[in-house]
Amino acid sequence: MKNEMKFTLGRHSEILTPDVPGIDVLFDCLRRGATIKASQSAGEPIAAGGVRPQWLMCETSGSSGQPKVIRRKPDTWNKSFAIASDRFSISSDDTYATLGALGHSLTLYATVEALSLGADICSLTNLGPQRQVRAVQSFGVSILYATPTQLSLLLKGAALAQISALPHVRHIFSGGGKLSSRVKDALHRLFPAAHVHEIFGASETSFITMSDENTPPGSVGRLYPGVQLRIATTDNASAGELWVASPYLFDGYEAGDHPDTQWDGAYLSIGEMGYMDGNGYLFLSGRKNRMVTVADTNVFPEEVERCVMQLDAAQQCAVVTAPDKKRGNRLICFVQSIDESLTPAVVHRHCQMIVGQHSVPKDIRIVDKIPMLAAGKPDLQLLREIVAADG
Repeated sequence: MKNEMKFTLGRHSEILTPDVPGIDVLFDCLRRGATIKASQSAGEPIAAGGVRPQWLMCETSGSSGQPKVIRRKPDTWNKSFAIASDRFSISSDDTYATLGALGHSLTLYATVEALSLGADICSLTNLGPQRQVRAVQSFGVSILYATPTQLSLLLKGAALAQISALPHVRHIFSGGGKLSSRVKDALHRLFPAAHVHEIFGASETSFITMSDENTPPGSVGRLYPGVQLRIATTDNASAGELWVASPYLFDGYEAGDHPDTQWDGAYLSIGEMGYMDGNGYLFLSGRKNRMVTVADTNVFPEEVERCVMQLDAAQQCAVVTAPDKKRGNRLICFVQSIDESLTPAVVHRHCQMIVGQHSVPKDIRIVDKIPMLAAGKPDLQLLREIVAADG
């Protein structure tokens, strides 16, 4: 039986890209049982810490401000590795690929999972999209972990490389944001044998839900095995604060803190709001700390972002807010697109059909590029500064 108090190395794993920054340090930490310190902001993505006990420390995405360093025990990931092996029939015969830097928690998770289960791993972070897709082909990758942004770029790389199908990929795990229907359809064409799974969770919680082919539009899927969810609603509201209990929760913050991160016994809240339908599918409203009032109505910017991303021409969307003397707050919607047919008027009409009137942004800006964080999420703080500078 594996010692769940530390990470273990599978006997047959091979690192196919040994020159990737941090991979040698990570392998040594796993071999010695040393603490793993991952960073998206430091010069080196992985640093070694002490042993006995072994800890995993990694940064949050920083989407709501300064990144925080979380601390977790190895067993919180080891237990989900075992579930992945059983549920998705992953073995030492598989080859994993990641597209992001090793300091990012999704990439780190996938790499440690592969090495724990005895699978091969190739990290393609230093390659452009065309070279990434060729590497996926040449290495015979069967398991792929990536963010929606990374997958969108991979699809473009496949088109430029004139690669139409990669049938050896069995599972694609996407985390860090919602896949648009356009991207999801394109993934199924490029990877005809692959099951596409969208992961919802956070650095603090790890897995909460996972979607599958039967997940209804707008949902983030059903609860991951071992997860219990309590939804705290008030005033007969359909959506409420999500409280999660599971074997995958973090131990605490090593550096930094967040007022929305609260414990209630075994249950943890990170300030997410949502509701569950009668079939057990979870739907998100948004983060409590992003919710604002517009004309005395609660509005979640994330709802607007999801709405805009239904448009095929929208590559990325980020909504920030600013004070408004008449309505309390106003929404500023940034949409990344290179399609000239996507205009503010088109976005406005689409939002009018989908979201409530108070959630329809009046300030819509079509841009070539939305600034992104290292974790692959929009840099909301920088966008707020841009809006403030505009006056």
